[in-house]
Amino acid sequence: MRIMAIAINTFKEAIRDKILYNLLFFALLMIGASLLLATLTVGEQSKIIIDIGLASINIFGALIAVFLGIGLISKEIEKRTIYNIIAKPVPRYQFLMGKYIGLQLTIVVNTIIMGIGLYLVLISNELRWGHSIFNVNFDIWKAIYLILIELMVITAIALLFSTFSSSSTLSAIFSIAIYLIGHLTEELKLIGDNLQNFILKETINLFYYLLPNFDNFNVKGRVAYGLEVSGTYLSLVTLYGISYIAVMLFLSGMIFQKRDFK
Repeated sequence: MRIMAIAINTFKEAIRDKILYNLLFFALLMIGASLLLATLTVGEQSKIIIDIGLASINIFGALIAVFLGIGLISKEIEKRTIYNIIAKPVPRYQFLMGKYIGLQLTIVVNTIIMGIGLYLVLISNELRWGHSIFNVNFDIWKAIYLILIELMVITAIALLFSTFSSSSTLSAIFSIAIYLIGHLTEELKLIGDNLQNFILKETINLFYYLLPNFDNFNVKGRVAYGLEVSGTYLSLVTLYGISYIAVMLFLSGMIFQKRDFK
């Protein structure tokens, strides 16, 4: 009950954040612009719209997750409300979980809004060419779902950094760095496999397994070309995402529990 009360309060605070609306506006602008860009090409307009649209949802969603995620703890410290919170008979892990769930509600709402925007653009493109709206590949919602799981992982990572870093800037840099590296883990593994130095090779391999592999959540290409995304794949990637989130929240809880705010 306490967790949900904190979650609802966090959600209300998040939807009043100007950064949220600025990023959401630019995301929808990019999704809308994909229709214009598609008209400049001959054929395969839907593929271009899907590719640009899903990329926009991913990038701007990640920025929303990072900038709101790092502020979950830092804002409480800056406003000095953290001292009132830890003085109350509310376990710190419940406070942290409530904050995380509240932000996820915000992420879910924004992702759905961006997804609807992309779907409407795809429908407009089909109508423009006199095609049936049922030609729109409904599998884009599978891709959006996996993007949502990825954003939840990113939020958990941003929350972890915010629990031990007193600098919002550093937390943002670390979180964005993990996001970028997470999309390059396969390349990182390839580099490690080609190295001759054993220690360096094993160090890179260790990072490969420790860092999140965000390529697992990327099915933009498959959806754009009308290839099937199986339910088994969705289930496995969801399990991977939930497992990573659980580890990040566990570490965040341990650090936050021991942190001295005096």
